[in-house]
Amino acid sequence: MPAFDFIAMDGAGRPKKGVITALDERAARVLLQRRRLAPVRVEASAGPASARTASGLSRDRLTGKPLAIVTRQLATLTAITPLEEALRTIALQADSAKVKRALSVVHEGVLEGYRLSDAMARPGAGFPVLYRAMVAAGESSGALPDILERLADLHEHEQQVSAKVTTALVYPIVLAVTAGLVVIALMTFVVPKVVDQFESMGQALPLLTRLVMGASEGIQRFGWLAVVGIALGGFLFNRALQRPRFRRGFDTLLLKLPVIGRLIRDVQAARFARTLSTMMFAGVPVLEALGLTGPTVRNIVLREAVADMAVAISEGGGLSAAMRRAEVFPPILVYMTASGESSGRLGLMMARAADYLEREFDTFTSAALSLLEPAIIVVMGGVVATIVLSILLPILQLNTLALG
Repeated sequence: MPAFDFIAMDGAGRPKKGVITALDERAARVLLQRRRLAPVRVEASAGPASARTASGLSRDRLTGKPLAIVTRQLATLTAITPLEEALRTIALQADSAKVKRALSVVHEGVLEGYRLSDAMARPGAGFPVLYRAMVAAGESSGALPDILERLADLHEHEQQVSAKVTTALVYPIVLAVTAGLVVIALMTFVVPKVVDQFESMGQALPLLTRLVMGASEGIQRFGWLAVVGIALGGFLFNRALQRPRFRRGFDTLLLKLPVIGRLIRDVQAARFARTLSTMMFAGVPVLEALGLTGPTVRNIVLREAVADMAVAISEGGGLSAAMRRAEVFPPILVYMTASGESSGRLGLMMARAADYLEREFDTFTSAALSLLEPAIIVVMGGVVATIVLSILLPILQLNTLALG
């Protein structure tokens, strides 16, 4: 989102200057007026300054768990101490150098007379645009401690969802990788040595043993080539994802997958709904909230749908109607959004929709994991049993010949 340098006058006639992010210059002036500032000059940030800001934010951007911890500490301390003291205290006790540096920049800005949201936009601060918009709304409404509490709840909830996803994936992946390594070790080191003993006797080997021997020889000869191919393929795929056209096609394909597509859609929609709900509770207008929330959606198809929704609302349409036309959001979210619009409780209904989608995700992943883990064990057990049987068959055949 573009950045604008501004000079404005506050209610006491004192000049204020800083950097504000908005869709355009007109939107920037509206945001300043909402902060009870009278714009004197608003212009697009100069190239070098913008470059410094972009580089500083990309290098020091606060995300994930560090941002959640800082937000909770800030929400707690600002309720009992002045803002400057709260920022200084959090910066002093921060373990991460990046967090300490970012908070020091914000603290210096506040001491220089910047509002907290403007200080967070300074180069090197690294606070996300959406985060700063909510802080600005809290400052304008005089409810900054409440907004910080909501922000802390939002980021902590996102961390909980991320932790659930990670926990759901780690065990099956570790189990599959471990079993795969065991199979590769058997095929590479055990099978060749055992089977060589039978070949030296000139014994005709069973078909299963010959097939396993062929697979073992292929792994020994071309295993390195497969590893190089996988690594190269992963690198090229990652590079291709950086191209918008390929990324859009890939994200579209993901959403069309029978089970995975629904999970991705529900998780992304729940995150979008919760973030939008939090912003509306903070007093951010729906149109502005959509413009800030859209870039946080990771799936490019859903992100484009959010952008189209913002255009439809700017032309006078309703949020639920625009969401329904997009045809990519879960029906429950569309229905509860329409219910919220008709009852005047849009933020509350979107928060409840997010709760429902997240509960559905938790239930489904728990059931899927209960089936996936034994399935991996059965498949890998079958592979190991096949290898062992390929070794035992020649022994049994040899015993039969000896007895006969």
